[in-house]
Amino acid sequence: MSRCGHEPTSQGSQSGASEDRRVRLALDTNRYTDLCRGDRTVIEAVEMADEVWLPFVVVGELRAGFAAGSQGPRNEAVLRRFLLKPGVGILYAGEQTTHHYANVYRQLRKQGTPIPANDMWIAALVLEHSLVLAARDAHFDTLAQLVRI
Repeated sequence: MSRCGHEPTSQGSQSGASEDRRVRLALDTNRYTDLCRGDRTVIEAVEMADEVWLPFVVVGELRAGFAAGSQGPRNEAVLRRFLLKPGVGILYAGEQTTHHYANVYRQLRKQGTPIPANDMWIAALVLEHSLVLAARDAHFDTLAQLVRI
């Protein structure tokens, strides 16, 4: 099994844990890359999660990197295998996401702490779906309402 092929377990739901104690994780691009490189912290987080989501922006960033790199087809195959794992999926934006995006934009503008547009979309999706964000980017710290690992 590839390093990115670690299946999230459903430990919380199997043990009868309540719905509000389920771990629903969103991976930022850098943490997906860390997972593929065998970062133990990320592997453990993914294995403990009941659900693992890749925001559509992350999938786009990954595929852009694949297109520019020398291992594109191999990396695409690894990503496809990961996305086929139980409990793993792509998170797409909808109308409600645009409202969260607008709120994030307004907050960051008021704070004077801009972040890249792609990361605002990731934050909007994480907030909309009440997910825990796995990301290394320090600029996410400017959004105190994000739950991060």
